[in-house]
Amino acid sequence: MRDYTVRVSRRGSQPDFRGHRNRTAASEPQTDEEDRMKKIGFLSLLIMATLLFTFPAAAAGPSSPAQPAAPAVAAAPAATAAVPEPHPHIHEALESMRAAKHHLEAAEHDFDGHRAEAIKHLDMAIHEAEICMQMK
Repeated sequence: MRDYTVRVSRRGSQPDFRGHRNRTAASEPQTDEEDRMKKIGFLSLLIMATLLFTFPAAAAGPSSPAQPAAPAVAAAPAATAAVPEPHPHIHEALESMRAAKHHLEAAEHDFDGHRAEAIKHLDMAIHEAEICMQMK
């Protein structure tokens, strides 16, 4: 017959028998992985909020002015017609991110540095979207 024992640590930093770390005090510093996961979660939330505000406007479609019943001038040839924007969704996302950045910059509270981090992440996202706009 075997004896199975589980060692219990009071320090709280040793993994338990499943490999999970037990924390005994809320004031213990977070690991780099936990800090990175919090940042990823916050950035994901920010991106989802941006998309949430972007796509309802896109789903409604662009509002076009009422067209006259009979045009007074002959229609322009198809070759000189306005070229559609190559990446309309990226353009709308860029505008939304710029608006979100403006709102964060105008906020009164710093939120323990999270507002500055969000602005930094928005700057990076805007830069990446601008690179996308340059592609064909």
